[in-house]
Amino acid sequence: MYRLLRYIKRHKTKTFVFSVLLLVYCFCLPSQLFKDPTATVITSNDYRLLGAQIAEDGQWRFPETDTVPEKFKTCLLLFEDEYFYKHPGFNPISIFKALKENLSSGSVKRGGSTLTQQVIRLSRKGQRRTYLEKSIELILATRLEFRHSKDEILKLYASHAPFGGNVVGIDAAAWRYFNREASNLSWAESATLAVLPNAPSLIYPGKNQQRLLDKRNRLLKKLFDNGTIDELTYELSISEALPQKPYPLPQIAPHLLQKVAKQHKGERLKTTIDLALQSQANRIVKQHYNRLKQNEIYNISVLVLDVHTRKVLTYIGNSPTDNAHQKSVDIIDKPRSTGSILKPFLYAAMLDAGDLLPQTLVADVPTQFGSYQPENFNKSYDGAVHANEALSRSLNVPAVRMLQDFGLDRFYHYLKQLKLKDLRYTANHYGLSLVLGGAESNLWDLCKSYAAMASTLNHFSDNSSTYYTNEFVEPVYGFESNVNFGKLVSDKSVFDAASIYLTFESMKQVNRPESDESWEFYVSSKEIAWKTGTSFGFRDAWAIGTTKDYVVGVWVGNADGEGRHGLVGVQTAAPILFDIFDLLPKSEWFAKPYDEMIEVSICKSSGYQASTVCDDIEKQFIQRSGQKTAPCPFHKLVHLDASERFQVNSSCESVSKLKTVSWFVLPPLQEYYFKTKNPFYKPLPPYRSDCIETSAIRMEFIYPNQQNTIFLPKDFDGNTNDLVLKVAHSKPELTLYWYIDDTFVGQTKDIHDMAVLPQQGEHRITVVDELGNEIKHTITVAD
Repeated sequence: MYRLLRYIKRHKTKTFVFSVLLLVYCFCLPSQLFKDPTATVITSNDYRLLGAQIAEDGQWRFPETDTVPEKFKTCLLLFEDEYFYKHPGFNPISIFKALKENLSSGSVKRGGSTLTQQVIRLSRKGQRRTYLEKSIELILATRLEFRHSKDEILKLYASHAPFGGNVVGIDAAAWRYFNREASNLSWAESATLAVLPNAPSLIYPGKNQQRLLDKRNRLLKKLFDNGTIDELTYELSISEALPQKPYPLPQIAPHLLQKVAKQHKGERLKTTIDLALQSQANRIVKQHYNRLKQNEIYNISVLVLDVHTRKVLTYIGNSPTDNAHQKSVDIIDKPRSTGSILKPFLYAAMLDAGDLLPQTLVADVPTQFGSYQPENFNKSYDGAVHANEALSRSLNVPAVRMLQDFGLDRFYHYLKQLKLKDLRYTANHYGLSLVLGGAESNLWDLCKSYAAMASTLNHFSDNSSTYYTNEFVEPVYGFESNVNFGKLVSDKSVFDAASIYLTFESMKQVNRPESDESWEFYVSSKEIAWKTGTSFGFRDAWAIGTTKDYVVGVWVGNADGEGRHGLVGVQTAAPILFDIFDLLPKSEWFAKPYDEMIEVSICKSSGYQASTVCDDIEKQFIQRSGQKTAPCPFHKLVHLDASERFQVNSSCESVSKLKTVSWFVLPPLQEYYFKTKNPFYKPLPPYRSDCIETSAIRMEFIYPNQQNTIFLPKDFDGNTNDLVLKVAHSKPELTLYWYIDDTFVGQTKDIHDMAVLPQQGEHRITVVDELGNEIKHTITVAD
């Protein structure tokens, strides 16, 4: 140390120069050798290529490779740099031989560069190949050896070496020339790629085939001679054909690639996609697309989620259509009219709030709210229908009446908790049509919500009847991403477990929604809670289903919003839904959340909690909040005579002979439609003729019911058709007297239909029965 200090003092100039040179040497190498843009690459959850988006400079240059395949590595070192692992970045013997040969010939005939030097040359693109440049490369190569290990230098070379045309790097070259991963290349294929960077512009696949073949085979002969491959492998290898033209890269999930490129441009992302499932789903979508396009329906999107991890397993943003029909548009996250797909959320919300029991009867009769008049898909009415059946059959009128009873603002609040990002306006903006497609949402958010509901049930059963605070979390498509469900708490996040369970029980019923035809697509061996939806004008068809493990969502339609007759969820989207569920493992049904349920007595006829006069009672488990619902309002005690054909009372029969029974009675308007669909429904018997009737008379307009404006149709001859007025009466045998604007127009008995032809303008209709009871309704007749 003392001698070193003395030397420095005596040779300050030399020491300074040496220090400067050492400093320059230490910082001569850029911190980042390569700054070229790279392609965006996505792989499946097992690292298999799903697709790639070309780099901004038009080159197929993948992000730097993680590993160099052994076969390619062996071929490359034997062809380019046999002493790679022994030299310090340059090979003096190779440099001497190259210098000697080049000087004797008067031109550059041979290069003496090592792979390390070639990495430096690749990073210093555009530099002329002079002896000065060679000297600079040599210095930088030795510096690179200090910074990186030999294997890291190999990765740099393999990632940035040119392979002809616009192909850069071993990963891109393997796919472009051999349509497979670099790790799956044969010896002949690896040898072909090992010799290509030596002169990529001269020996491009598809031209100069003989030169490329000679170089490859000489390398294969070396491999045979040094014992790397045996004779059989050598003979088979030299017989392999050379690539003739580049292959297109796989495009198995092109729309997910677009999505990834927005946030991870130029990166390689391992996704959560299951390659086998994605590929099979692609084939299913293509099959259905080929059928649907005959009806000018061109676009389909499909999303499959893992309920437990919220990972995206399949992402199909659009069908394999053409550019004229928006092939590149990713519809999964685009807002579309929801149709009936929000109905399960209303049903669950009403259960959760304790405003409904699963089988409560709800009215299904002609209904009008101001100028809004909802109709069922099949244009018919049931009078009254159990709530769970109304959901499974996707009846519109009961849904709107339920929303009206529940409250628009209350339901809107539940939807906002689901974080549906396309619900951008106030509740009043959507009105009661909110539950029938008046709002917009997207497949991503809807599948997320169904998955969260299924997961809530799973977690409740698995975690001692507790809830996670962040259950309605966003799904993920990056393999390294994990969702955070938050903390376990005793309070629900949106819906309680019992309400979700009872909703799913209703959704798994086999009844075909929106139609009375036989259901041909349902797979009875799998229990799936599923729902379809069809938007107004036949523009959007939906089908979303969930099991304990998976959510599958399907949208079908036209990206430009054009409606097509037959574009109905149950006919177009549901078949795709079940075809994809057939690809998934069978799941067990959800465990019943007993801790959120209570067993009560239910009236079988009405679905309400049983009153003291209900005659047919069964025990059912309901959500705890349902305890506050009212008892059955439809059962009443009536007194009959001995024959049970007539009602009697003390005015005409001895009290000792009265037979008191419980009778299920619906309001007149509901009864009018209900008895046509339920042949076993028994109206109240009439009073015996010698009795003084004490019960209240009930009558209601069937048509017009709540309508204010009436349009009178015309026949083919241009004549205006009659307006047929209809009334339901609790005692149809009574005579009814009809008046329009206080003018008598006729009377009816038993069947209370009256045909009239009023003038345009406002009219008041009055109906009076023979006992003096009357009802009135005001209408406006329009042309």
